[in-house]
Amino acid sequence: MISSPEKVAVAVIGASGYTGGELARLLSIHPTAQLVAVTSRQYAGQKMTKVFPSLRGICDLSFEEPAIEDICRRAEIIFTAVPHKTAMLVAPQILAAGKKLIDLSADFRLDDAATYEQWYEPHSAPEYLAEAVYGLPELYRDDIKKARLIANPGCYPTSIILALAPLLRARVIDVTTIIADSKSGTSGAGRGAVISSLYCEVADGFRPYKVGGVHRHIPEIEQELGKLHGSAITITFTPHLLPVSRGILSTIYARLKEDVTAEQIAGLYATMYGREEFVRLLPAGGIPATQYVRGSNYCDIGFCLDRRAGRIIVMTAIDNIVKGASGQAIQNMNLLCGFPEHTALAAPAFFP
Repeated sequence: MISSPEKVAVAVIGASGYTGGELARLLSIHPTAQLVAVTSRQYAGQKMTKVFPSLRGICDLSFEEPAIEDICRRAEIIFTAVPHKTAMLVAPQILAAGKKLIDLSADFRLDDAATYEQWYEPHSAPEYLAEAVYGLPELYRDDIKKARLIANPGCYPTSIILALAPLLRARVIDVTTIIADSKSGTSGAGRGAVISSLYCEVADGFRPYKVGGVHRHIPEIEQELGKLHGSAITITFTPHLLPVSRGILSTIYARLKEDVTAEQIAGLYATMYGREEFVRLLPAGGIPATQYVRGSNYCDIGFCLDRRAGRIIVMTAIDNIVKGASGQAIQNMNLLCGFPEHTALAAPAFFP
């Protein structure tokens, strides 16, 4: 299968996980992109609809072995939805072929190879870290448009960075007091069979995990927050597992440096996000909730001032698979190709 002349040919390497399935779903309604190849070593030769029955009548592709040279001949834009360390192995070949790469793993999110290796494993393609563009459109839109390698942000980082960006740029919070308390649906753990993600382990319960500054998203969050502030930042971040399939709710606390009004804070958010298509600023007293963004590419943001404690509390809700992964990747592709940014992403949330 080849793309029609008016469409951009797209391939997904590692398409059998949740993010791969979501990419296929969104690309199926994209009017100017055509999915021409999906790979999976585990399911090679099988129809995608066997692995994702939800795509029946929508995507008739079969999974292939990840033959990079062949895929580069057929596709102009390539998504890698593969585990960490796998993307760095195929990126040099893809980029050498003159193709654009949008990577949904963590392999190119960190600027420094030593930091990556401290939190993950040895990096086999560190020469590409300097040119990789962090794919958060609300912050790096102009750079994304010119990139050939885009590092799609993590889900937790997306929810936290968008929450704090206006406050950090305005320097109205004490950065030594930032605490991020985040909760994610179980799809954030991936599709593999893991005991801690089984229904009986998750249903009717609620628990934190990777407590004490050990979650791998921490260096990514701190890197981007530090850029916004202009100096290094260390945060306290605790993730929790929700007994739901998808969604992230982040509640972030910080001490205010000065006596600012709620109207002034609202003005900072409106200045930064007032024209953003996928950031919805809630009215005063508005509280975001995962069920209102489920299945959508929106990030809902609300805040409250705790005058007694001298703190601001910022709350965000996103769908971890859409704005936290595949939807944001499509948003980046749209920017890269010059398509309207909302293409294939304008649908409202699933409700109820």
